[in-house]
Amino acid sequence: MAGLPNQRVTVAGSETGSLPITAQQEHFSVAFTRMVAYAAGFSVKSHEPDYDGVDITIVSSAEYETYYCPEIELQLKCTTQHHYLHDDHLSWPMEAKPFRKLTHPKRYNPALLGVLLIPEDDHGLLLLEQDEDMLLTRSRMYWQWARDLGTIPDGQATKTVHLPRANLFDVEQLQGIMETIGEGGV
Repeated sequence: MAGLPNQRVTVAGSETGSLPITAQQEHFSVAFTRMVAYAAGFSVKSHEPDYDGVDITIVSSAEYETYYCPEIELQLKCTTQHHYLHDDHLSWPMEAKPFRKLTHPKRYNPALLGVLLIPEDDHGLLLLEQDEDMLLTRSRMYWQWARDLGTIPDGQATKTVHLPRANLFDVEQLQGIMETIGEGGV
């Protein structure tokens, strides 16, 4: 049986559609996160707009030792800037206001920062490769607990945080994160 030819979806700017590249990146990071969450067996709540410093909340419907239906909040970022990627971590510059919202000590649900690193080719963003058998993205997301991002001094405009490369946002790690929360480990 002959399959469909492989299609590479490359975004070269607003010529391909009316959505600016930055908006495409924002939506792609949410879509990526949703796919991982759904594959892990969780549901997702949206925050539109994200005034509280988070983009989505991932929810478990399971009962763990300590909690039933635990939740985790995520602030998502997306970049093609591969120079942020180092041997053992991804560096990410955060502005003070969203940093303080994400790391606020009175935040009810545990929170994560997730940064999606997407590839580029000579023609623009390379978001997807797709054919009849698969949907592939060469993107990957790194994460860190908001509580582990530290603090930012008053008057400082930005802070560079480090997300360990070992913290790859995938199904197995997301299930582990939720178990940690459900067992009262956070």
